Amino acid sequence: MSRMLLVVAVVTSCVFAAEEYKPGPDSERHPGVPQGTVTQHSWTSRIFPGTTRDYWVYVPAQYDGSQPACLMIFQDGGGYVQDNGSWRTPIVFDNLIAQKAMPVTVAIFINPGVLKANSPDQQDRFNRSYEYDAVNDRYARFLIEEIIPEVSKQLNLSKNPNDRAISGASSGGSAAFTAAWFRPDAFRRVLSFIGSFTDLRGAGMYPTLIRKTEPKPIRVFLQDGSADLNIYAGSWYLANQSMASALEYSGYESKFVVGTEGHNGKHGGAIFPDALRWLWQDYPKPVSKPAASPVDRHFLNTILDSSADWELVGQGYKFTEGPAVDREGNIFFTDVGDKPSKIYRAGTDGKVTMFKADAGGADGLMFGPDGRLYACQNGRRRIVAFSMDGSEEVIAEDVSSNDLAVSSKGEIYFSNPQDHKLWFIDRARKRRAVYEGESIVFPNGVRLSPDESLLYVADTAARSIWSFQVQADGSLANGEPFFHLELPDDVDQGMLRSGADGMTIDREGFVYVATKLGIQICDPPGRVQGTISYPQQGDASNLVFGGPDMQTLYLTDRDKVYRRKLRRKGYPPWQPFKPPKPAL
Repeated sequence: MSRMLLVVAVVTSCVFAAEEYKPGPDSERHPGVPQGTVTQHSWTSRIFPGTTRDYWVYVPAQYDGSQPACLMIFQDGGGYVQDNGSWRTPIVFDNLIAQKAMPVTVAIFINPGVLKANSPDQQDRFNRSYEYDAVNDRYARFLIEEIIPEVSKQLNLSKNPNDRAISGASSGGSAAFTAAWFRPDAFRRVLSFIGSFTDLRGAGMYPTLIRKTEPKPIRVFLQDGSADLNIYAGSWYLANQSMASALEYSGYESKFVVGTEGHNGKHGGAIFPDALRWLWQDYPKPVSKPAASPVDRHFLNTILDSSADWELVGQGYKFTEGPAVDREGNIFFTDVGDKPSKIYRAGTDGKVTMFKADAGGADGLMFGPDGRLYACQNGRRRIVAFSMDGSEEVIAEDVSSNDLAVSSKGEIYFSNPQDHKLWFIDRARKRRAVYEGESIVFPNGVRLSPDESLLYVADTAARSIWSFQVQADGSLANGEPFFHLELPDDVDQGMLRSGADGMTIDREGFVYVATKLGIQICDPPGRVQGTISYPQQGDASNLVFGGPDMQTLYLTDRDKVYRRKLRRKGYPPWQPFKPPKPAL
């Protein structure tokens, strides 16, 4: 499929001549074209508590229920459902479906929610910005969990994301992109008109996220006008240009059409039929994930092998954690959610076997230079070492621990999140705190740098991975919140949280950390250069390089374990080395 982009240079002193945009023949009624039906409904939401809204359902005349119909959702639905005005969507759908320019498609036109006031002399609460401008999956979940199931009670709607499109204008346009961005398993086709990709509630971050994140299987059409808004939240025209540039950079199938209008639907309505034709072109050929950037410049092209995706290693667990690699490249991981907790071995041959049927609540794992598997045995408040015959030695007792790092000398660092502490166990098995304080809100994953000169500590409840310099006696000095992570747009217990958990490091010194947004990859100077998407929705906990060539990334992801072949290699943590000097 071709990837099309219209780029318009912007010079602040330029004066653009306004063009006149009028609806074309596809936006007018024609004799003999079958007309669909529109019905109106109302809904009270659970995800947006107490809010009510109207929505309309368009069913094309060609729909007979024998086959699942495609689905398209429109934000600010009251404006789209009318037969007059800018969009005239039922008329356009009737014409294009009759022309077979788009498949038989049911449309849901839905308004933003309103929380009605308790009395007439009080103001309602209007949810539009909260629902549309947010950069999270909340609105997508509202559609997926509430509205689509409700409409599906009466209509046979496809569950295939390739058969689903979503559209809107202004904040409704950015909401359409957000729904597909967070839930490409539900929506693959996006139309955005005069989209609000500005900092009303954080959508201005999208151009950066698109450039840094593993490309998703989404087709995106953007429209904007040179006279669009330029206000406190930003310039809509510049923001849409940045979106178009980022999509092109990352290899997306995208199109950007520029006009001379302002923040209205005149231009968008005039090109609406052609935008729909482009959106559904080549259907039912699936919208696929971009294989590579057109100019091979996307950072993740140096990490990801386009021919290798996530593969399932094992499933049916309660909560997987603590992956660790042995000398042969086999992976050991815990099912800390099971009772009793268990440790499994995932061999390089792909087979998963039981290693320890009762692991004592083991969480973080790591192999040491002696070939034993060290574990944070939380259920018994101990640090232990398992020999390969399953026997265990107690290294430390009466400790609270979460994750650990074992040096090439057999020294151990472990995190104690509840007490905001980091502990050190020397070779004589003497234990002492090497960090205590509340600068690190929730110290979680810990890893030594490849040359063991630095200790990295993930702060789950903030946005940083800390870096400490390791001293000759094992103490820590010169700590800084060094690695600057991307944050999700949600609030947990009053604070924005990266959700940073387990970490692993490749041979170039790049740090891979499991976060709420995906696997964020930080370069040695501390910057996020890319994010790998998880294989299933939600948060993953931990990751490690493994396999016989140390070129396979293993991921513990709640009830499952996955692996993925990469271009980069990891290294055995008991064989330290000095990584190359990074680009600064």
